[in-house]
Amino acid sequence: MTLTLLCIDTSAGTSISIVRGDDVLAEVNEANAMLHAETIGTAIAAALKLASLKGTDIQAVVVGRGPAPFTGLRVGIAAGTAFAQAVGARLLGAVSLDALAWSALQNPLTLQSASARTSLLITADARRSEVYWALYSGLSENGLPLRADLPAVNKPAALEELLVERNTEVVGAEVSAAPIATALGRVAQAMLREGESTDDVSALYLRAPDAVLPKPHARYGKAEYSKPVLADQGGAAPLGASSQGASSQGGAA
Repeated sequence: MTLTLLCIDTSAGTSISIVRGDDVLAEVNEANAMLHAETIGTAIAAALKLASLKGTDIQAVVVGRGPAPFTGLRVGIAAGTAFAQAVGARLLGAVSLDALAWSALQNPLTLQSASARTSLLITADARRSEVYWALYSGLSENGLPLRADLPAVNKPAALEELLVERNTEVVGAEVSAAPIATALGRVAQAMLREGESTDDVSALYLRAPDAVLPKPHARYGKAEYSKPVLADQGGAAPLGASSQGASSQGGAA
């Protein structure tokens, strides 16, 4: 059965595609990497309009799992999850770096160069002067990029040192991260042909989030805010209340 796939990736900009078999029915790409939440809804609507489809015509939704920064990535995954639930479509996940590798390996020279001994190095901007990266050794018979190393994040100099330490020869490829959604769909199709699990839509952040819980009471800086204010069932004074206040209440009673 040939599925009609809505493909969503927000690992860089906002990239939307609708594919069915070998056909690309629509593509909408927004390069701005800071406006995912503002653009994703209109981009999906525009793709459906270009393809002359209704939401219920979509049979499966593919979301890019990254790696990517936290905010942008979760917008795409959340939008794809909500859309799939709303129309009753299947929800699939694929690694965004795999999609970039698929695009690079469509070049016959790159495909010929990639092997178990000379890996294809795919990188993407991770900000903070770092890159997300993964190594690939080619394509499977079903067209799935063969990942030789799991996605990771490093500074370019540290990555270069790591490759030297491992004595790993690599070939690079120039791949644009903006129109990635169609390639993401191709990876999902290949995963289905391979019989690989496609149900994992967890985000690959590869680093701890910037937002952390504040230290206890750091906002107030006063010890009394840490005192519990509790009363027993007999109506006794709250814990931490002065004995004088408790005596006054007792006298009034």
